[in-house]
Amino acid sequence: MTKKILLVGESWVSSATHYKGFDQFGSVTFHLGAEPLVAALKGSDFELTYMPAHEAVEKFPFDMAGLDAYDGIILSDIGANSLLLPPEVWLHSRTVPNRLKLIKAWVEKGGGLLMCGGYFSFQGIDGKARWRRTPVEDVLPVTCLPYDDRVEIPEGLVAEIVKPQHPILAGIPAGDWPLLLGVNEVELREGADVVARLPESEGGHPLLVLGGYGEGRTAVWTSDIGPHWLSPAFCAWEGYGILWKNILGWMTKL
Repeated sequence: MTKKILLVGESWVSSATHYKGFDQFGSVTFHLGAEPLVAALKGSDFELTYMPAHEAVEKFPFDMAGLDAYDGIILSDIGANSLLLPPEVWLHSRTVPNRLKLIKAWVEKGGGLLMCGGYFSFQGIDGKARWRRTPVEDVLPVTCLPYDDRVEIPEGLVAEIVKPQHPILAGIPAGDWPLLLGVNEVELREGADVVARLPESEGGHPLLVLGGYGEGRTAVWTSDIGPHWLSPAFCAWEGYGILWKNILGWMTKL
C-alpha cells in the first residue's frame, strides 16, 4: 500500500557579492537539501511530494481536506513564520486559518508527523525557527528550548543506539552509524520513546524520538536529513534509506 508523504522545507536561496579589485557583482543561487532522501524513497512504498520552503508559504494546505491528502508530513528546516505569515496576512492584513493549529488537529485524528533538525527546525539558529510553544510543538514527543538550540559537532560523532531491537531499526546494518556533525537540542516529554541519542560524553541529547498525540503518531529526528549535519558517509550509508523508510512506515502505520 502506497503512503503519500509531504516534505515541507529543505530549500534556501543564497545571495553573494563578489569583489574583484575595483569591481563587484552579485549572484543568487537556489539550493535543495533533501536530494538524498528523495533518492532513497524513489520506487518505495512512499510517494513523496517535495514542497520547498518558499512554496510552502502559500501552497501548504489551509484546510483539513488538503492535509488529508497525505498520510505523513515531514517538517524539515523551515521556520514557523513560513506557515504563520502568508502574503494574505503579512502584506494585506487579512485573516487566514492558522496552519499550525490545523496540523495539530490533523495529527490528533490520525496523521503522522515528523520534524527533522536543521537551522530552522525546533527553535533553530538565534531562536528564529520559533516552534516553541506552538500547536505543532504540542504534538511532538519533545519540547523546544527558548533560545538557539544548535549543538555543533565539527569533529563528528557516532550516535548511541538506545533500543537496538526496536522495530524501527529493523534491517539496519550492524555496527556503528556514520558520523553526525550536529543536532538541535530538545527536551523529552514524559513517555517519549528514545531510540537513539548522542553519547553521554557529548550531552546525551536525543536524536531519534517517537511518540503519539491523539490517534496520530509523531517522530523527531534532531539532525539533518542530508548535509551539512549528516556527513556524506551517512547519506551514502546502506542503512540511510532503510532508516527513513522505517521511520515513515512507523509514523504512517504502514
